[in-house]
Amino acid sequence: MNRTPVVFIHGAWLHALSWESWAERFASRGFLAFTPGWPGEPLTVGETRKSSEGLADVGLDLLTDHYAKIVGSFDIAPVIIGHSVGGLIAQHLIGANIGQAAVAIAPALVNDITLPAPPSGVWLPGHADASAPSASNPLVSLSAEQFHRFVANTVSEEESARLFDRYVVPTPRRLLTDLGCEGSGRSRRAVADVANADRGPLLLISGQEDLLVPDAATRAAYKQYGDSLATTDLKQFADRGHSLIIDNGWRFVADHVLGWLAEHGLRAHPL
Repeated sequence: MNRTPVVFIHGAWLHALSWESWAERFASRGFLAFTPGWPGEPLTVGETRKSSEGLADVGLDLLTDHYAKIVGSFDIAPVIIGHSVGGLIAQHLIGANIGQAAVAIAPALVNDITLPAPPSGVWLPGHADASAPSASNPLVSLSAEQFHRFVANTVSEEESARLFDRYVVPTPRRLLTDLGCEGSGRSRRAVADVANADRGPLLLISGQEDLLVPDAATRAAYKQYGDSLATTDLKQFADRGHSLIIDNGWRFVADHVLGWLAEHGLRAHPL
């Protein structure tokens, strides 16, 4: 029997392995789960940390085209689930009628949405010392301390350290520039067709303690879809940060997504 594919798109500073628990959970419910990495992304976290030069030229154009080709390659249109920049891409693709439904979790900003002023002390790539040796590095790394402070800020230091060791890798500076993180204008691909009434259902998810993509930014995205006749839903998770897909509460998020898919008739085995 044919099964519905689900394509997971990971975000900046995380490896494709970050979806391992989700892929297992969705497969156990009968879906075909795929966690394709970014172009040039080595197969393991260790390899990516040692040799991530292949990622240096990855920008939003390349990423978007890469996943558009993957999603468009299936006989049964997949569900697209993306986190962070993956959530931006998921919105872009479903808005272009690529895929049958999309879930955007703590999605990077689309269209003209701007970030609220970050809380005091929040680190962003564009705030780094321009004279520092790392400022010209084509790859941007997070330290374990930065990861805990700004990504896994709602979990213990011990859990954050485990997540860092298992999933965190450098990310391309070019991509961060395309997302507007370094004071430049965002890429023309950082857009979604919020008016498309013929697209599949879209679920936006935020963590209310997220420091990188604040809940307010995801709510602003949800508001932009207000005039569309297509289904758009918003789920806010209290006391959750940007690490909500990998930390100890990941199952609550995954099961909400599974329930939402079922509510909208998106089954593992299409009728």
